[in-house]
Order: sequence, then C-alpha cells, then structure tokens
Amino acid sequence: MDLIQKNLLEQIADLHEVPEGAYNIRANGESAGSNTTANIDIVKKEDKDGIDIIIKAGTKNESVHIPVLLSQSGIQEMVYNDFYIGENADVTIVAGCGIHNGGANDSKHDGIHTFYIGKNAKVKYVERHYGSGDGNGERIMNPETVIHLEEGAVLEMETTQIKGIDSTNRITRGDLAAGATLEVREKLMTHGKQYARTDFSVDLNGDGCSANIISRSVAKDESRQEFFSNINGNSVCSGHSECDAIIMDKAVVAASPQLTAANIDASLIHEAAIGKIAGEQLIKLMTLGLTEAEAEEQIINGFLK
Repeated sequence: MDLIQKNLLEQIADLHEVPEGAYNIRANGESAGSNTTANIDIVKKEDKDGIDIIIKAGTKNESVHIPVLLSQSGIQEMVYNDFYIGENADVTIVAGCGIHNGGANDSKHDGIHTFYIGKNAKVKYVERHYGSGDGNGERIMNPETVIHLEEGAVLEMETTQIKGIDSTNRITRGDLAAGATLEVREKLMTHGKQYARTDFSVDLNGDGCSANIISRSVAKDESRQEFFSNINGNSVCSGHSECDAIIMDKAVVAASPQLTAANIDASLIHEAAIGKIAGEQLIKLMTLGLTEAEAEEQIINGFLK
C-alpha cells in the first residue's frame, strides 16, 4: 500500500500495519491482502463482488478487519459482504471505507453488509467512513446494513462519519427474535455543501427483544442532514430512538421519527433535539483562554465523543 492508502487505513480502522487474525483489505476494487483463522473463514463470492465471513459457533475473543480503500479518482463500486456468526460466538468486526479523491471524477463506494447472527451470539461492529483529497470529484458513500438477530443474540454497532464525504445515504434494517438486543450509536458531521441521510428501520418481532438507536450529529456551513427512524413493536418489546443535532451557520437538519406498536405491551420511545451551541457554553470556555473557534471545536468534540 502507498502512503495515501496507509493514511486511509489508519483513519477508518486505527491500523498502522496489517492486522493480526482474520482480515480482508480491499483497495481500488481489488484484494490487497486476506487472512483466515481456524475459527473465521473469508470466502470470495462467485456470483457478485464481495465476500462471505463465516464465524464458527462458540468463537470467543477474535476479531475481523474488512476495510475498503479507494485512492484512485473515478472508481465506482458495489460490494456485498455477508456475515454468518455461529451460536454463542463473541467477536468484534471492524469495517469502514476511506476515499481519497484528488481528481475530477466522482469516486463512489456502495456496500451492503448483511448479518446473520446465531442464538446467544454477541457481535461488536465498528464502521467508520472518511474522505480526503482536494480534487473536484465528489466522494460518495452509501452503506447499507441488514441485521438478522436470532434468539438472545446481541449486536452493538458503532458507526462514524466525521469528515470528507460529500454525499451519503446510510441505511440500517433489522429484525429481532425473542430476547435479542440491538444497540446502534451513530456519530456524524457534515460541512461545506455535504448531504447526509440516515434511515433506520427495525422490526421487534420476538418477546423480550429491544432496540436502542442513538444518533448524534453536527451540521456546519451549508450542509444538509436528514434523519429517519422507524421502530415497529410487534411483540412484548422495548424500543428507543434518539436524534440529537447541533446546527451551525446556514445548515439544515430534519428529523422524522416514526413509532408503530402492534402489541399492547410494546414500549416505544423517540427523542429528538436540534439546536445551536449555547452561548453560555462558549463564554465559559473562552474565559478559560480559548478562542471562539477553539471553544466551538471543544464543544463539538465532546458532543460527538
């Protein structure tokens, strides 16, 4: 990998070198390295672009890294990755995509990640998106995550997009069986004339299942954000979604929550708050010696932490 690709890898996966354990690194539409373990297999799809990640039942304390890097202007791709996690496994999956565009043509990565998580398995899924480059071509990224949780399964998802993506449509779909748990935490920041759309939809089908979806975002300059959430309570279940946004300059933020209860014992809650940085917060930090810009940055970093 060249220096640009190494920087992208560090930004989206905190990796300074090839990771230990199972991994598949994709760079400019081609494999840049892959490794499997005794418990984790990675198989290239034959019918379309992508891979299958197969994790054996009972696998504990192992991780999988599957970053995607685009450093050539004009590359546009669609990738399908499927994850099969066996019963009682407990693993961490680190994904994400970095796009460096220094040219005039648009660069685009669309990816669909589908999770089949077995009974009582637990997965921590970390996904980061990052863009760089001073070319006129846009950096476009459309991640879609589809989640199927069997009885007692748990998925903790952390998804972050802080810099450099001009346009994104972030889709998450999920269905939960009895006793399953879904935790989603999104962090998002847009600037310039960027556009970001977040769309969550979760079906709570099994008794005792729960979903907790939290989105925190900052919109600067003339950027625009849209947040949609839809929680369907079809059982004795609990669902919660929360959208908190800081709006700055001439940005626009829209939040559209929807809750549907199809069971008398479904407990569903949505919270949404959109507002500017409080003046007293700025003043307090500026009295400590920070400039207004430094105070704003401090507040934003704390909000998105």
